[in-house]
Amino acid sequence: MAFNLQCEAMKKRESQETMKKIKIKTIVVLIMALSCFSNHLKAQDNMNTRMKLSSGEQSIVSIAALTAKGDLSNLKPALNAGLEAGLTINQIKEVLIHLYAYCGFPRSIRGLQTFMEVLNERKAKGINDKTGADASPIPEEQTKYERGKKVLGELTKAPQEGALTGYAAFAPVIDTFLKEHLFADIFERNVLNYSERELVTISVISSIGGAEPMLRAHLNICLNVGLTPGKLNEFVEIIQSTVGQKEAKDARTVLNEVLKNWQ
Repeated sequence: MAFNLQCEAMKKRESQETMKKIKIKTIVVLIMALSCFSNHLKAQDNMNTRMKLSSGEQSIVSIAALTAKGDLSNLKPALNAGLEAGLTINQIKEVLIHLYAYCGFPRSIRGLQTFMEVLNERKAKGINDKTGADASPIPEEQTKYERGKKVLGELTKAPQEGALTGYAAFAPVIDTFLKEHLFADIFERNVLNYSERELVTISVISSIGGAEPMLRAHLNICLNVGLTPGKLNEFVEIIQSTVGQKEAKDARTVLNEVLKNWQ
């Protein structure tokens, strides 16, 4: 009888110890699961952040699109919003200078004149906006043509060698102008980085319309220089709200094609 009681007591202690171990294991598993879930949420938050345009990038899209359309009345509040978002005076000037290569001097100059008015109005209200850095001197060890080829190679991630083809072979001087001026004189200026310049470019091309092959090429470049599919989808949304439904629809069609083929 005593022996049976002793056995039962031992079994009870073993059962209690087993339950204790199970509880400890369960707690450890729960802690690990919660930790993994927390890390997953952090990763999602980081990804969502990377997928969103910053307020400055959003302003670059709006400013470029409205200038390209010649919508100066709506450009004014967009310029104010850009300054409030932290863009410097020189950055916004560079946006307006850059876009002349894609929609001409008249639009660019009217944008600059509108920006001058905005700055004067803000100054009259006692608002002192940050000027920002000027463009750094560009080393000239190579010819502008070679420098332009190098920049274009960095943007497209493709070698710029071999015989000219297509429109460049048909009119070689346009190839010279593109490489020497657009990709050397303009893209080399470090007031804006490559991704910001590409946002200006696709905003202008989408706004003027009828240049889908160029838009397709520059959307691919956007992906090459670090603009995520999420950011490019948001870009289309801004085009819709800023310029119009048709322009956004056309841009969306091209973007979907690009993303479908993107590796």
